[in-house]
Amino acid sequence: MDINLVDQDHYASKGAPHDQLRWLRANAPVFWHEGDAERGWPGFWALTKHEDVVHVSRHSDLFSSAAKLALFDEMPEEQRDLQRMMMLNQDPPEHTRRRSLVNRGFTPRAISKLEEHIREICHQLVDEARDKPEADFVRDFAAPLPLYVICELLGAPLEDRDKIFEWSNRMIGAQDPDYADPDEGQNAAMEVYAYANELAAARKDDPQDDIVTKLLQPAENGEVLSVDEFDLFVLLLVVAGNETTRNAASGGMLALFENPEQWARLVADRTLAGPAADEIVRWVSPVNLFRRTATTNTVVRDQEIAEGDKVVVFYTSANRDEDVFQNPDVFDIGRTPNPQIGFGGGGAHFCLGNHLAKLELRVLFEVLSERIPTLQQAGEATRLRSSFINGIKTLPVTL
Repeated sequence: MDINLVDQDHYASKGAPHDQLRWLRANAPVFWHEGDAERGWPGFWALTKHEDVVHVSRHSDLFSSAAKLALFDEMPEEQRDLQRMMMLNQDPPEHTRRRSLVNRGFTPRAISKLEEHIREICHQLVDEARDKPEADFVRDFAAPLPLYVICELLGAPLEDRDKIFEWSNRMIGAQDPDYADPDEGQNAAMEVYAYANELAAARKDDPQDDIVTKLLQPAENGEVLSVDEFDLFVLLLVVAGNETTRNAASGGMLALFENPEQWARLVADRTLAGPAADEIVRWVSPVNLFRRTATTNTVVRDQEIAEGDKVVVFYTSANRDEDVFQNPDVFDIGRTPNPQIGFGGGGAHFCLGNHLAKLELRVLFEVLSERIPTLQQAGEATRLRSSFINGIKTLPVTL
C-alpha cells in the first residue's frame, strides 16, 4: 500500500487516511515514513498504535517536545528559542514549572463554575441561528461557542471574538488557500502577542476575576510569568482552546448526521451527552498528530529508533485501535469504557483544557438535542487542508 500520512489534499477532500492507518496498525505499527525534500521535512517514524502513542506521551525523557519542537514542520534553530517558551514545546522540568503557573485557572472546580454560563451561550446561539435565512453549523455553533468562552476566560470584550476567530484561522489554516498563505500564520501570531500585551496592561491597572489577572499574580512560591511567557500562553489558548472544541463539535455533528440513529438516541436521552462528548473526541480526533524527537537510542516494538530521529504520533489512528476499542469504526455515543486519547496520551502534555472542552461539548449537544431535535444537514461539509488539525470549515444545516 502507498503510504502518505501527511498529504494535505487528502485531508481536505476525504478526511484522515483511515485505510492507510488501519493497514499500518496491522502490518507496520512503527513505520519509517519517507520525507519530502520539496517541503523541507525529513523522514520520520510514524506510530499508529494506542499503546505506543501513550508510551511516547509518558516518556518525555526519551521523546522530547523541545529539541525540534512539537509541530510537524521543520523550523530553523534560530527561530526555535522563542517557540520553546510555549508549553507545547517544552520538556520537564521547565514544562512542569510553567504548567503549575497556568493550571490555576483550569482546575476541574474552576471549570465547573462555567457550566451555567456555557448553557446560556448555547441557548443564545440557537436563538440567533433561528433568525438567519441560512445556517452553518461551524459559523453559528461550533466556532462561536469556544470563542465566547475564551473571551470569558481572558476577560476580553465579546466583540473581540471575531478577531480571535480570524487569528486562529490564519495560524491553523496557513496551508489552506481559503484562510491564508503560509506567511500569514506568523503575522497572526504577532498580532496575538500585541493583543496579549494590551490585556496584561489593562489587568495590571484594573484587576478582574478572570484568568489573565490570576496568571499575572505571583504563585504561592512567588514565581510569575514573564511577558513573553504570558503572550505565548494567550497564543496557545487562542489556538488550542478554540480549534479543538470547534472541530470536535463540527466533526461530532457531522458524525451524528451520518449516523442518524445515534442522534435519535441523544434526542431521546440527553444524559448520553456526557459519553457522547468522549466518543466525539475519539471519532474526530481534532488534533491528528504531534511530533517528538528521540533523545537517545531507544526501541519501540522491537524497532530501533536512533537519537535525533523524528517521531510522529497519530492520535487519529490510536483512537481507532482494534486492540483497544471494540468495533472502532462504529460511532457509538454510549461507548463505555472509552479510553480515547484525543487530549493526549497522558504524561506532561495531557491537554490542560480537557475538562473545559468536554464540558462545552456536553452542554452544546444537550442544548441542541433539546432545542432543535429536527436539526438536519443541508449541504456537503468542506474540510480544512491540514494534516495537523482534523478540521471542518463549513457544514450547512437546516433548523
